[in-house]
Amino acid sequence: MIVPTYNESENLARLVGRLRALPGDIHILIVDDASPDGTGAIADAIAACDAYVSVLHRPDKLGLGTAYRAGFRTGVERGYEYICTMDADFSHGPERLPDLLDMAASGYDLVIGSRYVHGGAVVGSPQLRKLISYAANALAHTLLSVTARDCTAGFRCYRRRVLEAIDLDAIFSSGYSFLIEMAFLVERAGFRTGEVPITFVNRTEGASKINKREIYKAMYTILRLRTRYLPWERMMAAYHEHQERRAVR
Repeated sequence: MIVPTYNESENLARLVGRLRALPGDIHILIVDDASPDGTGAIADAIAACDAYVSVLHRPDKLGLGTAYRAGFRTGVERGYEYICTMDADFSHGPERLPDLLDMAASGYDLVIGSRYVHGGAVVGSPQLRKLISYAANALAHTLLSVTARDCTAGFRCYRRRVLEAIDLDAIFSSGYSFLIEMAFLVERAGFRTGEVPITFVNRTEGASKINKREIYKAMYTILRLRTRYLPWERMMAAYHEHQERRAVR
C-alpha cells in the first residue's frame, strides 16, 4: 500500500494501525514530501517499530503523481504482485482494501474503490467539490471513452503487470490529473478495470489538497489525451476498415 503524505500528522498513525490490522500482512510504503508538520518523523517512528512499514522521504512538495510513480517503482522493484494506493486522510476506508484485493485476484488488472457505482456514496463533501468530481468524470467518459465510473479516485489496486507495461516516465500529468491519465492508459493498453463500491468520507482532520490549479490541470489533461491519442486511433481504424472493404471486393 502506497500512502502519499503531506501534512498528515493527525491521521498517519491511526491509518497505519488500521491497515496493519487487516488480514494478509499489508506492507505499507509512506511517501512523504517533506511535510512541515512532522509527518515524516512520525512515519520514521512507526517504521522503526514495524518491519512491514517503510518510508520514502522526498526533499519538497513534488506532487501526488510523482509520489505515485516513486511508489510504483519501489513496489515493482521489490516484487509485489498487488500495488495499491490510498489517501492518508480516511476519505478511503481501509477496511475496504480486502474487497479491492479480492477483485484483483479474480482477474482484474486495475480495481478502483468507486463512489459512482451501485452501493457507492459520498459523505460530507461540499457541493462544489462534488460538482468538480462529477464534471471531471463526465468529461473523461465522454471525451476519452474511459469506462471506469470513478476515474478520479485514488483508492486503487494495480496488478504488477500493469505497472510494468505502462511507461510511467512518459506520463506528463501530476497531481490528481495523474489518476485520470492512469485510468485512460490502463484501459487503452487493454487491461481489465473493475470497481468496488466505497463510501467516500470528506476529511475531518487536516486541510484538503484540492485547489483551483488541480482542477485546471485535470481539465487540461483530459483535452491533451483526447488530442494526442484518439484522432490517430480513429484514423487508423478507418484505414483498416477501408482495407477490409477492398479485400472483400
